[in-house]
Amino acid sequence: MLVRVMAIGTKMPDWVEQGVEEYRRRLAGDIRLQFEEIPLPKRRGDTAALIADEAESLRKRLQKYPGIHTVALEVLGRPIDTPQLAKKLQSLRDQSQDMALLIGGPDGLDPELSRQCHEQWSLSALTLPHPLVRIVVAEQIYRGWSLLSGHPYHR
Repeated sequence: MLVRVMAIGTKMPDWVEQGVEEYRRRLAGDIRLQFEEIPLPKRRGDTAALIADEAESLRKRLQKYPGIHTVALEVLGRPIDTPQLAKKLQSLRDQSQDMALLIGGPDGLDPELSRQCHEQWSLSALTLPHPLVRIVVAEQIYRGWSLLSGHPYHR
């Protein structure tokens, strides 16, 4: 199974790239992790138009993967813990279905795009900076895989 993280924003600091790559490297076998960076649209005064442009870019990417299970990462989404994430990974893996995790831009995801996703998850009630979200997501995918694999990382 492939977990695609589709994130608005490019040119992450080196520490983000290194952190994400560390967890991607550790994943072995049946669950893989891929990040797709989507450039921010040019900033102009209308925030709603920016969010709509970002949503359109995400929709275009998603069209390449028909049937993919989509999850919007939202502050107000359903809180998910690591055992629940592991169960979701197992369920999708057993169905040979890939998953896309969507990370919006600085102003969040388009509400309509979020509603169109299969699920909306919250990583935390805290507001996390987008670069850190990428590392948290990578680590949690690795942790979920380690739980499913009986790997000692998840204790």
